[in-house]
Amino acid sequence: MSYKQIKWMILILPTLVVGVWEYVRHRFLMPYISMDLGNVLTPVIVFLISMTLLNQLFKVLEQIQEELNQERAEKISLKEKDQLARELHDGIAQSLFLLSVQIDRAEAKPTTAEGQIDLQEIRKTVHEVNRYARQAITNLRYPVISSEDTYEDSMKSRIVHSAEEASIMNLLIQWTIPDSALNSKQKVELLACIREALMNTTKHAHASVVTIIGEGNEAEWVVSITDNGTGMREDASQLKDRYGLRIMKERAQELGWRVVFPAVAQGTAIEIRKEEQP
Repeated sequence: MSYKQIKWMILILPTLVVGVWEYVRHRFLMPYISMDLGNVLTPVIVFLISMTLLNQLFKVLEQIQEELNQERAEKISLKEKDQLARELHDGIAQSLFLLSVQIDRAEAKPTTAEGQIDLQEIRKTVHEVNRYARQAITNLRYPVISSEDTYEDSMKSRIVHSAEEASIMNLLIQWTIPDSALNSKQKVELLACIREALMNTTKHAHASVVTIIGEGNEAEWVVSITDNGTGMREDASQLKDRYGLRIMKERAQELGWRVVFPAVAQGTAIEIRKEEQP
C-alpha cells in the first residue's frame, strides 16, 4: 500500500470498525458479552487495528528514508568523483600533454640514433600514461550503473558507446549476461577492461570488425572480444610494454576473474572469465 492509502485508512478504518463493533455488540452479542467486557474489548480492537496500520506506515516511511539516504550518498559520491576528475584533468592530464610537447621539441633537435630511440620510448610511455589518465577521468565521470537501469544505461549500451569512442564502426555484439549478475563496481571494472580491449584493436591491431560476445549467468560468465586485425606475434600476457593489457589483467584478478588470450586463425581474441567457485 502507498503512503496516501495508509494515511486515509488510519483516519477512517478505526472509526468505522468501532461503529460496526458497537452495532453488532448491542444488536446480537448482548446475551453473550457483558457491558463491562464489551467496553474493554472496544479499545483493544482499536489498538490492534491502529498498530497494524501504523506498522505498515512506519515501513513505508523507513523505505522512503532509506531511498533518500541512498540518493544523498550517491550525490556526495558523484560530487567527489567529479572533483577528482577535474583535478586529474587540470593536473596530470595537462602535465602529460605539456611533456609530450616538450618531447616533440626535443625530437626536432639533432640527436644521435640512440637518442631518437630513447625519445620514442619516452613518447610511447607518455602517451600510454596519458591515455590511462583520461580513461580514469572517464570512469570517474560515468554514473554508477545499477541493476534497475534502462537500456540506455545498460552494459550493452555502454559497450556500444565505448566502441563509438574508440572509432570502431563495425561492431557485432551479442550480450546475454543479465545486469543483475554484476554489482556497480564490477560493471565499471568490466567496462574499463572492454574499453581497453577496444582501444587496442584500433591502436595496434588496425581491425575493421570487432565482435563482442557476453554469455553466462550470475554464477559464471565469459566476455569474448575478437577482431580481424593483424594479431599479436608474441604471447600478449608476456609483453612487458603492453601496459594496457597488464592493467586489464590486474583489474580482473582483483575481482577474481581471469583474462586469457586464446589462439585464433586471424586477428586477436581476449576473454574475460568469471568461473563458478567450487
